[in-house]
Amino acid sequence: MSRTFLLSRTDAIGDVVLTLPVAGRLKQLFPGCRVLLLGRTYTQAVAKACPWLDGFINFDELRQLPAAAQLAALQATAADTILHVFPNKLLAALARKAGIRQRVGTRSRWFHWLTCNHLVALSRRHSPLHEAQLNLQLLRSVGEMTVLPLTEVASLVKLQPVVPLRLELRQLLNARQPGQLNVILHPRSRGSAREWGLAHFGTLARLLHQAGHRVFITGTAAEGEELREWLTEHQPFLAAELTGQLELPEFLAFIATADGLVAGSTGPLHLAAALGRHALGLYPPIRPMHPGRWAPLGLHAEYLIFDKPDCQECRTQPAACTCIKALEPVQVLARVQQWPPLLFGSSSLPG
Repeated sequence: MSRTFLLSRTDAIGDVVLTLPVAGRLKQLFPGCRVLLLGRTYTQAVAKACPWLDGFINFDELRQLPAAAQLAALQATAADTILHVFPNKLLAALARKAGIRQRVGTRSRWFHWLTCNHLVALSRRHSPLHEAQLNLQLLRSVGEMTVLPLTEVASLVKLQPVVPLRLELRQLLNARQPGQLNVILHPRSRGSAREWGLAHFGTLARLLHQAGHRVFITGTAAEGEELREWLTEHQPFLAAELTGQLELPEFLAFIATADGLVAGSTGPLHLAAALGRHALGLYPPIRPMHPGRWAPLGLHAEYLIFDKPDCQECRTQPAACTCIKALEPVQVLARVQQWPPLLFGSSSLPG
């Protein structure tokens, strides 16, 4: 009888991307098993694009149900094991009530002692491991005792777009000339990372344009409004401004058709890496937000970091972080200039 695993990860997009290796490793360890993700509405498109996942349970919808219906919904998954990758008190209690046979959590959460029957000693804050490797530590509960090298973990970070890109956007990207790169800049982080700053992103857009490349700006509709003046100022250097115009499924398809993306440690950066595109992350040397913990993982993923020991003074003034702003736009340009153009369709685009 094949097993069914439920991965509970109810936080942000980048966190979910770095949980995908858990699903991939389960597929390797238990051929024929089913792996489901329990996550937030805004991560559903990521789950659908992951070849390791067999289904998605929407936590936002689940918690709106009456208690009995919540219980029935979890039981209907037929999961025999739940891995609480991101701790959630409600879900931990619900999994116990639902009678899920194997309930895996970390020792560091007191409610896991009351709700889980497999506790893993795992300290993220001071660990030298990458976030994806830390997530895989929960598989010690099913007999996986080795720490996979990061190169092997990276091979398990995989996404494939499931919707075709709009014709006009496909034509826009296909309009590049030989030697040109289609480069996505994602300036904002929505508070998930230290920001490089609009001044630097503006300079980079100008430098990329002058070098003959094509620049695309992405972000949410709200970010587009915040950036309106900046976008107008830098419009001469942009091939297109797409803030608020791409729902996540099509955003995945757009990234997969471009050459690469430059951003801080954000969800889009990890999406680009998982889609097999160039993904250049900009990081401060501050633990635990440094690339040793949160670097993008993928065949063409890389990062830049200011060469300085852990910056203690920047901890107290996140908005004025001088370490990440010490990365110069010309450094980023030089790294992007080294990117080999990637074939369109190499990320298994549909349509």
